[in-house]
Amino acid sequence: MKNEKFIIYQMLPRTFGNNKGAAGSGRFGDIDLKVLESIAELGVSYIWYTGVIRHALAGEEGVKGGAGSPYAISDYYDVNAYLASKPAKRMQEFEELIHRTHEAGLKVIIDFVPNHVSRVYYSETAGFTDENYYPGHIFDGDWSDTAKLNYGSQDTWMKMRDILLFWAEKGVDGFRCDMIELVPVDFWQWCIPQIKRRHKKLIFIGEAYQPHNYPALFDRGGFDYLYDKSGFYDTLRRIVRYEEGASAISGEWQKLGDMQPQMLNFLENHDEDRITSEYFAGNRFRGLAALFVSLFYNTAPFMLYFGQELGEGPAKTSIFDFETLPKVSSWLKGLRKGDMYKFLDHETRAVYDIYKAFLQIAVDEPVIRKGQTYDLQYAQQFSVDYDPNRQFAFLRKFGKKTFLMVANFTDAAVNVKVRIPEHAFEFLGLEQNEDVNAANPLDVHIAPNAGTIVRIY
Repeated sequence: MKNEKFIIYQMLPRTFGNNKGAAGSGRFGDIDLKVLESIAELGVSYIWYTGVIRHALAGEEGVKGGAGSPYAISDYYDVNAYLASKPAKRMQEFEELIHRTHEAGLKVIIDFVPNHVSRVYYSETAGFTDENYYPGHIFDGDWSDTAKLNYGSQDTWMKMRDILLFWAEKGVDGFRCDMIELVPVDFWQWCIPQIKRRHKKLIFIGEAYQPHNYPALFDRGGFDYLYDKSGFYDTLRRIVRYEEGASAISGEWQKLGDMQPQMLNFLENHDEDRITSEYFAGNRFRGLAALFVSLFYNTAPFMLYFGQELGEGPAKTSIFDFETLPKVSSWLKGLRKGDMYKFLDHETRAVYDIYKAFLQIAVDEPVIRKGQTYDLQYAQQFSVDYDPNRQFAFLRKFGKKTFLMVANFTDAAVNVKVRIPEHAFEFLGLEQNEDVNAANPLDVHIAPNAGTIVRIY
């Protein structure tokens, strides 16, 4: 799927099906075929089930919150018992979820946490000795609920490889690898090819934040995709908050160059605040221009965090506690009764419909899914009918179709004139005509905090 747009849906199962707050947990069984088919209708190809592998729980050493962090692993070869209706059959229930996910036409991603484990790690399948830990069982940053693993030991390398093979052979289709820059790139170079020799279609997504490391992680490390948090996410958030001009998007594109199609775009995940929070947009609709750019600007994959499509928030969804998300619960309740809209308010329905339309366009329209991109922002810098700080324009082309795309990062509707320079026609192989040419800017109307798509060829 490289160089073609696809959508990943990140879900925290313990929260997704939970309608009892701190007193309960969602379970594998809550993610039934009807749920999966509904998610697939959004244009989703992969579901990332976050927090599946067994982690330390409340009452154990160093545990944070009432549920514990999914990233303080206590047994790489097990799943969390609280996610199963019958804890003794938890692995079987997860395998059934993998099967249901595939039946719905979706693929499965789970976390691989290579840098650290919980303060007390235990596994009947493959435990760790002192050789596998850094001396003193140290931890990175504020992750006091973890102990750092030692990649100076070849035994650690082999154990990590075997863990990946174990889950790949269960039918998992990909791994979101946690904090990959804290693990030597030589390990990834050694490990990933071995996994892919047995499982050729399996993908590796790396959580990375230092752009200077990206080339090595792709070229040597063998990753298929890397987080674009330090680029697109941070830039779009600042633009929405009026802390930076929209033209900054062009700079991020130029920095990435040929790597851009392999960067994973997103506006929410378990580490970030919800779009509806004051940290980002402050309401359900002010983030839609950012969604427009993040989804439509290029062929890079896009990740949707569960509840984002409903405008969930404004509170950040905890990864340390059991909690209930009200909009997700209302959506799920309606779906069970045959009408997903039944218990949703008008604004929530509107947000969902916008997201669904955008996501389906992204994967169904070849121009967006796999077309070329031409950034028009540089040609608008001196226009009196276009604000390069608050609008962003680009072209997408595939085959005989070309779209003009313009985002508006203001709270008011605008009418703008977009100039297409001579070079754009040459670069994309387009012929100028009476309606579309370099001499006459095109008139475009854009709603507040939104984007407009105009087919020009």
